[in-house]
Amino acid sequence: MDLQTLLPQFGSGAVTILAFIVALSVIVAIHEYGHYIIGRWSGIKAEVFSIGFGPVLFSRMDRHGTRWQVAALPFGGFVKFLGDADAASGKDSAAMAATPPERLRQTMHGAPLWARTATVAAGPVFNFILSILIFTAVMMAGGKTADPLTVGALKPLPVEGVTLQPGDEVLAIADVPVPDMSAGGIGDAFLRDLPAEPLLDYEVRREGRRTTAQGPHPMPPMVGGVSPQSAAIDAGLRTGDVITAVNDQDVYAFLELREIVEGSNGAPLALEMWRPDSGAYTTTLTPRRVDEPQSGGGFRTQWRIGIAGAMAFEPATEALGPISAIGAAVAQTWQIITSSISGLYAMITGAISSCNMSGPIGIAEVSGAMASQGAQSFIWFIAVLSTAVGLLNLFPVPVLDGGHLMFYAYEAVTGKPPSDRALRVLMTVGMTLILSLMLFAVFNDIFCP
Repeated sequence: MDLQTLLPQFGSGAVTILAFIVALSVIVAIHEYGHYIIGRWSGIKAEVFSIGFGPVLFSRMDRHGTRWQVAALPFGGFVKFLGDADAASGKDSAAMAATPPERLRQTMHGAPLWARTATVAAGPVFNFILSILIFTAVMMAGGKTADPLTVGALKPLPVEGVTLQPGDEVLAIADVPVPDMSAGGIGDAFLRDLPAEPLLDYEVRREGRRTTAQGPHPMPPMVGGVSPQSAAIDAGLRTGDVITAVNDQDVYAFLELREIVEGSNGAPLALEMWRPDSGAYTTTLTPRRVDEPQSGGGFRTQWRIGIAGAMAFEPATEALGPISAIGAAVAQTWQIITSSISGLYAMITGAISSCNMSGPIGIAEVSGAMASQGAQSFIWFIAVLSTAVGLLNLFPVPVLDGGHLMFYAYEAVTGKPPSDRALRVLMTVGMTLILSLMLFAVFNDIFCP
């Protein structure tokens, strides 16, 4: 594979790298700040707070005696506490031996067990908090679909004869009553009852009176979003594009399109497209196998081209209260955690392909792709990645936060910490595991389809 194929197709490699650095820096800064602030509140002194590794580009000393710095390699960060030998909080035995007894309480290794546990756990916890705050803010900004379903703004579509208007309250479509928006709203069950035609009869309430209007299928074969590392993004599909035909077969509903893709068995599909600012064009793409998590657990492999559907109009929205938004944000964060664990287990057992694991190249591609789709998509991606980073750090692997918590659990049970020699061996094993996993993930980025 040559270098050109490693770069995402949405734009320049510089945008990809910049988006990746911004996303990673935000997540790392929050993670390390969690360690720092809880450590400080617990009486543990932080000597260095660093964003990045390598040569220091900028630094300053604060009134608490902590040096804040930005280093040249912006691919991580660390907090070095008093008594630490390195960024992984390994014990500096010589420094600890030379530390005055009255200052041992300020070291990571001389502090009480509760203080060390809280300080280490704070990093992943702050990652989860960041995710919940971002999800909450995005959900509150977007609001929730008004009930009854009300037309906000019509989207451009290659359909003539539309008489549906903004402000119309939609009561029924093609004689099928519109579901209650507060009870799940428009879903596949409702959409399957609708005929796949370019224009449908809408029963609406307009200015207090019932009337009939003509409108497009509520879920046309429109591109509502493009997935990174997908056939659609490689083919140059954009949000707002409409697929009008597949292999010379006209399509009017997103469900039609999905059935064609799922039944393609991976064969190339010739698409006739329509783009609002330039009109008709054609392209060909090949669906890819995707392992999708199921609501009841497990995974299902399907053929996908990598697009999300969109409604034919923007529905009017109403404010979403902070309590409801926080609840939905917590549920979203938990769903990411459970699906990630389920996916890892499925890869280990061979139930799904190990190609589902991405490394830094793949994450960089996704970062750039999300940035190219707008600020909201990129910010949402930061929240998703923050949850993943928090979860990864809780794995019981030495050098990770979860490894330190495992050592503290051992200390709590036995009444004494593992020996310095055992810790050194375990930290070496942990570092070897992490490096091996990173090499495997990079291999996936390069060689997986």
